[in-house]
Amino acid sequence: MSNSTIEVQDFRKEYGDFVAVNNISFDVKIGEIFGLLGPNGAGKTSTLESLEGLRAPDGGKLKVAGVDPVREPRKLRSVIGVQLQSASLPESITPDEAMRFFCGYHHVAPRYDLLERLGLGEKRKTQFHALSTGQQRRLGLALAVGHDPQVLFLDEPTAGLDVASRVELHSLMRELQEQGTTIILATHDMAEAERMTDRVAILLKGELATIGTPTEITATGAGLTKISVYTSNKSLAKHSPTFPAVQRASAKDDYHIFFSNDIGATVGEIIKYLEENADPLIDLRVERPSLEDRFLEITNGELS
Repeated sequence: MSNSTIEVQDFRKEYGDFVAVNNISFDVKIGEIFGLLGPNGAGKTSTLESLEGLRAPDGGKLKVAGVDPVREPRKLRSVIGVQLQSASLPESITPDEAMRFFCGYHHVAPRYDLLERLGLGEKRKTQFHALSTGQQRRLGLALAVGHDPQVLFLDEPTAGLDVASRVELHSLMRELQEQGTTIILATHDMAEAERMTDRVAILLKGELATIGTPTEITATGAGLTKISVYTSNKSLAKHSPTFPAVQRASAKDDYHIFFSNDIGATVGEIIKYLEENADPLIDLRVERPSLEDRFLEITNGELS
């Protein structure tokens, strides 16, 4: 028996002569939080919408919790939850009414507790048009998970949310994962993807550029480590010394920044230089390449 909840095999999507997604294949395991990343036009939306049953593929096979999105749309709706980038609910509907309607469709009891948890307790009787953007997005999330779906699709779920709401959303995602829910997270927030996902796939111009855990992906490529140095007398800025293993250097907010492929050699020489120049060290930070760094390297800085 397969341990994959989502199977994508040679998936292709075309719009006239334009190939949006070109024969990509990947799978998502049961209970994974899987990130789908890429700049605008990479094919993320076409892939998500096809998995959600909103578009028909032009080639290949898709399976979501054992369901064919094209041939079994009714069954698909019972096993997935979807939070879109923008909610489209009647302007006059209240969170209470929306929760009752959505849960009624799935033949489950209304999950008013989710409204409370996501900070909508005092807004349960407020019409949708009067909710803030963040509140509308939180309502969309509550509706998406109200029927305990096997697979949850989140498209930019934290856009427009305040810090407290982001923390609560991430906590809820972890709880759902522990219960066995598979989550597909499409986000432009690389820090969020690095922190929350088990694996990510990066799409570029309709192709699968890379797939793996955030650690696996950041360990490949140029792999330069960022070394930020802030000193009392700013001798690094005054004299612009060179250090071993440094591939490039820059300055920002009184910090001198070095990108090194051998942090031991670089840091050792920096400390020696500062001692020789009687320049007290105030702060030194060593940061491994982030998922955002690797993403920009893969996509050549294309806008996300």
